[in-house]
Amino acid sequence: MTQPSWDQLGGPLSGTEFRAASDAIVANIEQVIEGKTATVRLALAVLLAEGHLLIEDVPGVGKTKLAKAMARSIDCSVRRIQFTPDLLPSDVTGVSVYNQETHDFEFKPGAVFANLVVGDEINRASPKTQSALLESMEERQVTVDGTTYELQTPFMVIATQNPIEMEGTYPLPEAQRDRFTARIAMGYPDPGAELAMLDVHGTSDPIVALKPVSDASTVRRLIATVREVHVADAVKQYAVNLVTATREAPDLRLGASPRSTLQLLRTARAVAALEGRDYVLPDDLQTLAVPVMAHRIIPTADAQLARRTTDAIIADIVHRLPLPHERQRSPYDNRPPAGDGRAQYDPRRG
Repeated sequence: MTQPSWDQLGGPLSGTEFRAASDAIVANIEQVIEGKTATVRLALAVLLAEGHLLIEDVPGVGKTKLAKAMARSIDCSVRRIQFTPDLLPSDVTGVSVYNQETHDFEFKPGAVFANLVVGDEINRASPKTQSALLESMEERQVTVDGTTYELQTPFMVIATQNPIEMEGTYPLPEAQRDRFTARIAMGYPDPGAELAMLDVHGTSDPIVALKPVSDASTVRRLIATVREVHVADAVKQYAVNLVTATREAPDLRLGASPRSTLQLLRTARAVAALEGRDYVLPDDLQTLAVPVMAHRIIPTADAQLARRTTDAIIADIVHRLPLPHERQRSPYDNRPPAGDGRAQYDPRRG
């Protein structure tokens, strides 16, 4: 993936500025999505990790609402694509049109030329149209008729799909799924949140009144701040061990790719920054293992017959894999000492 330079991003924010900006975005989204703070924060972490998000769940739980609320919370260019079987690749990437006045071809940008691209029901489009996103998601550029056009920064694709209704859909190919940094599920709200939803959404749609609380320039600086989060060598080795374990697991016929290792670490940096830390803990990788890796792996036929989900397989790998540890305690770690007398893991060593 081609990453923007420091000049393009701008300088990093201080810890106080970062927390204020990120908390404002989360709070704004939660005006629309009640009772899903962890999901909202993970979605923001994917944006700050310069990744893309796949929201997969049953109908009516707020997948598109989350995508639209996140887009509306940031004052930047937003395009929405309703994926249908008759959608063409040129509708996504753009097309060259002959101009009779200039007697030359002019490029008309497609929907992908925006900071945030919301792709609703992505699995309803044909594989040919789905593949139109491959170059833009990985290289942040679009090539049409031999000419390459750079995309804006930040750039994020937020796609939704319904895993229940398969009629008239085209499952995402592995190359496409691997380009999504994380896959999340909304889940049903708890009774209290659903009751509050009746008051908020009962008479009007709150997303209509949602106002931006940030802009593209601020998001670029948030991204620059996330890049500075420290990752110790022991944590990097733990990330490699996690991904390697998926390739050796007997229940899997396809493990996670090297791209997933990179995106796991980038998202962990973002999560650490959102929690007010300037270093990554192994706990961050454990928390992110399922959303970042489960959609990239393919179980064996025996595992499918045993009804073992990819989420369960990844969770089992995380449970079995030993955590890294160091003897020296970090001066940056304010947690109380471990009860068994052992020194806690030092994120600054390595």
